[in-house]
Formats: sequence, C-alpha cells, structure tokens
Amino acid sequence: MPEAVRAAVIATGGEPGTGPLPWEDVCEQFSAERWYWLATTGPGGQPQARPVLAVWLNGKAYSTTSPGAAKARNLRLHAEGSLAARAPGMDIVVEGPVSWIRERPVAQDVAAAYADKYGWPVTITDESMFDAPYGAPTAGAPPYQVYGITPRAAYAFGTGDDLGVRSTRFRFA
Repeated sequence: MPEAVRAAVIATGGEPGTGPLPWEDVCEQFSAERWYWLATTGPGGQPQARPVLAVWLNGKAYSTTSPGAAKARNLRLHAEGSLAARAPGMDIVVEGPVSWIRERPVAQDVAAAYADKYGWPVTITDESMFDAPYGAPTAGAPPYQVYGITPRAAYAFGTGDDLGVRSTRFRFA
C-alpha cells in the first residue's frame, strides 16, 4: 500500500485542528467496493466515464478492458486515469498514471484477486492478458488487457456529517 506523503483536510466549515481521514481506512473502504467508475480522456480531450470492476492490490487499482474498447484507446493515448467508488460514508477517487500489465506474476495476482472478489474465473494468456468464459455484456469477447492505476492523488469526500468535515486529499510520491 502506498503511503500518503501528504494528507490534508479539504472540507470547509470544519473545526480548527480537524484531522484528515486515515489513508488505511480509506484504502480498506475503496478495496471493499464492488462497483467503480473509470474516467479517461478521449482523443479530442473530451472526458469519458465508464463503469468497471476493479481490485486493489499492493497499493494499486487494477481493472481490465477489451483492447478495442474506447477506454483502452483513450488509455493508450493518455496514460492517466481516475477511478471512483461510493463507499459507506464517503466517495473515493484515486487518480494517477496507468500502466499495462505485461508481467505474468502480476497478472496472476490480479486474476486471483478478481476470483476472490467477483468469482471471475480467468486464465492468463501468453501475452499476460485475461481469457475468461464470460465477461460483461458490453466488454466484447476475450482476451482482456489488464491495467493498473498507481495513485498520485486520492480524495475521500465524507458524505455524512461526521466525515464530511474531514474530507481529505492525499498526495503520493
């Protein structure tokens, strides 16, 4: 898990001395969620958001895409992404550079995390992509490329009175 280099309360109206949310708690909540939104930048600079499944593993968020999908094309053009989830008591956003997973051991770890979280039975191809007997109806046929987002910044926006005043921005090295 990456350590937050800086954590700062970004909420307005809090009492002086209000502390930021602990990164470990935010990470745990983000990891436990099942549904995420990925935001990418299209070729003309337009934003694009898509629902995705994702796993949190060793300090990175991982997801998959069909090589021909718009999100894959966008990520190849602009290797930056933002992944958001609604957790109990907070909305969480993780932003950072995207890398394509080509190392088989990493792909195997991500596949195991997907199996644990979603029950998705994937196998790893020679190109370290996922092959599966099924995928999301809009995903197209396998194989699926695996990518990771390394946090550069993360935000935890408290949605209740007790956490709202502690909404926090995290920065990473």
